[in-house]
Amino acid sequence: MSGALEGLGVAVTRPAHQAGRLCRLIEAEGGRAIRFPAIEIAPPRDPAAAQALVDRLEQYDLAVFISPNAAERGLGLVRERRGALPPGLAVAAVGAGTARALRALGIEPALVPEGRFDSEALLALPGLAPERVAGRRVVIFRGEGGRELLARTLRARGARVDHAEVYRRERPRADPAPLLDAWRRGALHAVVVTSGEALRNLCAMVGEAGRDALLGTQVVGVSGRVVQLARELGFRRPPVVAGAAADEAIVEALRRWWRGRRPAGR
Repeated sequence: MSGALEGLGVAVTRPAHQAGRLCRLIEAEGGRAIRFPAIEIAPPRDPAAAQALVDRLEQYDLAVFISPNAAERGLGLVRERRGALPPGLAVAAVGAGTARALRALGIEPALVPEGRFDSEALLALPGLAPERVAGRRVVIFRGEGGRELLARTLRARGARVDHAEVYRRERPRADPAPLLDAWRRGALHAVVVTSGEALRNLCAMVGEAGRDALLGTQVVGVSGRVVQLARELGFRRPPVVAGAAADEAIVEALRRWWRGRRPAGR
């Protein structure tokens, strides 16, 4: 019996160490996943700043983890420097993937938004209402140069906020030949991108040789920001937006899109 993604070729641009599960889900439904990481996770340029913050972590009331990378790198640093999170420190995760990463490391987050998985959804939780965070100290574990909305809003609500930047994102050096070949054969139909930065990197990585083919490929993203950027970059198809950044939600978005477009007879 054919799977729901039979005949679909999709480029997965997640970082190499985070792409495996999504690729397996795509392939389990008959699709072909082409791994092409457009983001590389590297150590921060100034590790001493985050190290010093972790050393005084007992001074904070809440730790917010922005992404699975923040969870993995941040808790790795915590265990290296002090063994464990201090007792009484509440933990928040921006989305389901981050919550899953925390749980895999033995930490149950107290605050996780449902439905939307972004800073706006986290800020809408009752636990982060002004009367709950005023006077509290909050540390946000993130990558270098992340969004400022969360910190800015929490400060406006009376919290004292610091950032622990535990990784940075870089553009990988990669040969675009597998993508160029798949486009030539008509075997690449969609590309999954989970951030605007990944989409910009992908455009640069395929170069002029792949630019026109890329702009005609279906983008499957996870946020309105990716949709807006795809329009600005000149993508010719309206982006498809998954209900969440979780692998299952991305696969469901691919199913919905491919259902009306797969070749007849498949």
